[in-house]
Amino acid sequence: MCGIIGFTGNIDAKEVLLQGLKALEYRGYDSAGISFFTDDKITTVKAVGKVSDLEGKAALFSNTSTKCGIGHTRWATHGGVTETNCHPHKSGRVTLIHNGIIENYKELAEELAEKGKQPISQTDTEIAAMVIDDCYKSNPLKAIRKAVKKLQGAYAFLIMFEDHPGSIYAIRNGSPLVATATKEGSVIASDMVALIKYSKDYFVLPEHHIAQLTSKSIKITDLDQNEVEPDMLHVNWDMAAARKGGYDYFMLKEIHEQPEALRNTISPRIKNNMPDFAADAIPDSLFSDLNRIIITACGTAMHAGLIGKNMIETLTRVPVSVDIASEFRYQNPILDKRTLVITISQSGETADTLAALRLARENGARTLSIVNVKGSSIARESEYVLYTHAGPEIAVASTKAYTVQLAVMYLIAFRFAFVKGTISNNEIVKLTKELEKIPGFVNEILSCDTSIEPISKKLLKTESLFFIGRGLDYALSCEGSIKLKEVSYIHSEAYAAGELKHGTISLITDNVPVIALATQENVFAKMISNIREVRSRGAMVIMIAGADAQVDASLCDHLITLPPIDDAFAPFGAAIILQYIAYYTAIARGLNVDQPRNLAKSVTVE
Repeated sequence: MCGIIGFTGNIDAKEVLLQGLKALEYRGYDSAGISFFTDDKITTVKAVGKVSDLEGKAALFSNTSTKCGIGHTRWATHGGVTETNCHPHKSGRVTLIHNGIIENYKELAEELAEKGKQPISQTDTEIAAMVIDDCYKSNPLKAIRKAVKKLQGAYAFLIMFEDHPGSIYAIRNGSPLVATATKEGSVIASDMVALIKYSKDYFVLPEHHIAQLTSKSIKITDLDQNEVEPDMLHVNWDMAAARKGGYDYFMLKEIHEQPEALRNTISPRIKNNMPDFAADAIPDSLFSDLNRIIITACGTAMHAGLIGKNMIETLTRVPVSVDIASEFRYQNPILDKRTLVITISQSGETADTLAALRLARENGARTLSIVNVKGSSIARESEYVLYTHAGPEIAVASTKAYTVQLAVMYLIAFRFAFVKGTISNNEIVKLTKELEKIPGFVNEILSCDTSIEPISKKLLKTESLFFIGRGLDYALSCEGSIKLKEVSYIHSEAYAAGELKHGTISLITDNVPVIALATQENVFAKMISNIREVRSRGAMVIMIAGADAQVDASLCDHLITLPPIDDAFAPFGAAIILQYIAYYTAIARGLNVDQPRNLAKSVTVE
């Protein structure tokens, strides 16, 4: 959720902080603030609104020299959007920024009140600062170790102590922090995009470890005071990948990056025309003797799981369930050593998905995670990991992360079918060759934006919209609906087309838009019947069909056809079209598609 940046070194800290916060804007926020050392005190500047508003206020200190500071973009959880509630928060000699939620903040506030200490904000973060200050005598490490024993919840803290100028202290539980030491100084942040300007090498701060950053080095100790050497990681993208590159919005840029992302994800995992996970250190034994698979994820990642369920069950005849991660751990799920739990998360830090993974491991299930970020919490805690090589995804609405997740699910289905022997090797080779064609197929579809944009403008004044489909198309409808909701703020729902008569069709009246996906030949005739049902009730129908579909001109208002492709792979093409519809509808409504209201890129609290 929130963006975090800290720097101590030999260049202007204010500039590093402000530039870092700009790089982190995509995570979603409503206010921002920085604190920095000036001589023997800490100065704090806050602003409600954008980082540009904060930048204007910080300009008042342009003549102030500082080499150490921390910065934060806040997404309100406790307390309204006010300057007082904005981070950083100060208590005594402690100044702190925080990503996460302190669950027992009320109890801690009552304890502090008994000592005559009252917060000035409505935030749980200020309570955390007060607790650390209450524990502080003169040793920051002792104070932090003592304080975190009292704190319950998820957190990533950056802390400065007024009598320790030039040093930043960090600790985390759940929420991510990455750091690097460079010739300019030491940098720590909630996301690699804020560090990439300074280094491609970094480490993830281990949970329940304290990092002390100085201008020359970063020292890490565990809570038993043992010094720890971090595991260094490397990213293969640069600052250009985190910029718009001539596009108006990151979302459009990332839609167009899908062929490359798919190629980078698929190609290394095909050997001799067969899916191969040897380079990922995933043995075939992972897929042996399984009696069920559970896919658990949130939002768009869960929708990738719905497609994966269809492919795995079709090819292996092993039952697959797809569970919302936020519900999974509260349902007392049936888990054992013959269960494979697949977790999917772009960031690898999704709190509910991480909790589901931990539950699966505690109960002896096998675990495989599909993530995009090396060293992320889910990647580190899963038994096996498949990385999606999509590069940084900056727009809040996921596009390229979704299609590469689909690609990995297809590869899993193919390899599992090979291990289980449910289809012939020749069939697997044929499917794998089709998957290799997907980057080119997607590239072909990208050129249809000029025909989709005018169709999207028809939705400009729409208040409610419906997506319908069957089989793979229903799973894809769920993703199309959430994408449109996220960026255009139009109410939309996805329905299995056969369910229309069970209540939903009562909502179809004159000019209500219905986006009908009909790319699957085996249910095409049924879909035509469902489309006629909504059409006869006055719906404005946008139909997405396969290349060979025979469609009566009176059946729909707008027809979008895919290039020729096997039905099993149609979701890759239809996904692009749905992304375009969401994008151009939002643009027509004058909205910022990269930063939709109330949304954050990575949901790191439950």
